[in-house]
Amino acid sequence: MQPTPTTVTAADGTDLRLWEQPAEGGDTETAVLHVHGSITNSRALFAPPVEGDDSYSWLAATARAGRTALALDIRGYGDSDRPPELDEPPEANDPPVRAPTAARDIAAAVEAARERFETVHLLGVSWGTMTCGYYLAHHAEGSPVASLTQVAPVHRPTWTFEEVTTALGVDASLDAYYHQHYEGVRERQGVSDDGEDPLFEAVWRAQVESNQGVDDDTYVAQSGSLADTAMACDGETVYDADAVAVPALVVRGSDDAISVREDALGLYDELGARADRKEYAELAGADHYAMHGARRQALYETVAAYHDRVERDRT
Repeated sequence: MQPTPTTVTAADGTDLRLWEQPAEGGDTETAVLHVHGSITNSRALFAPPVEGDDSYSWLAATARAGRTALALDIRGYGDSDRPPELDEPPEANDPPVRAPTAARDIAAAVEAARERFETVHLLGVSWGTMTCGYYLAHHAEGSPVASLTQVAPVHRPTWTFEEVTTALGVDASLDAYYHQHYEGVRERQGVSDDGEDPLFEAVWRAQVESNQGVDDDTYVAQSGSLADTAMACDGETVYDADAVAVPALVVRGSDDAISVREDALGLYDELGARADRKEYAELAGADHYAMHGARRQALYETVAAYHDRVERDRT
């Protein structure tokens, strides 16, 4: 079953897509808000429409664990409103959506969840760890967030920004946006030319069928996440991890070349939660997209078990 599209409105009037998959077994007082990373929107990352196989859907796994799954498209991603800068030539503007703006979108989604759920867990992936971290570092007062899970985090990267842009095949000039092309992405991800890859095709379809799509072979990717990454590569973290005091879990895959162990452990050490309220987990054999890999069930179970422990401690 695919998640249901709903809409929340940010403080400035921007309409944001919020995907929802209800908890199995009836009503629940608990929700998990999933926040995507830099290139892939929420449906593509958290619930790719692979025909006949929902094992790649983290939202479905969250629902099966008894919690309502929510997933936010930050403005300019997925089905959320596009910033006007994305309709002008890319070189005409700076990146329009940096972490502070994304954090305000997260705040709108959290407030919408607060109206319906007693407990709200927050979960970010890759750039989503920056935006969720910024949200809690700057919007934590009065927030209902019970815990933060940071998956494949980038905080103080050990690699250079030039390595990032080279890997993505984009210009480091940081125009407002760039384009992702079907054949280029297939090649970078090592997808075989021998036949169709159902997961890749589902992820691609979720991208081009959203507001990011240009045509069947192209979609728009904002550069705000790259600008935030450049800032981190220059030694200035996007948010103060010590200001994040909620219970926290940091997760990375052992084969993740983007979220390296030194950086993930450094973030774990810096997070402001008490030592007995934060945890670190590493999944052997998983890479940056653990939710789409062979260890995806282990990822789902690790996070769900952490949420169980947080909820027990709150009672």
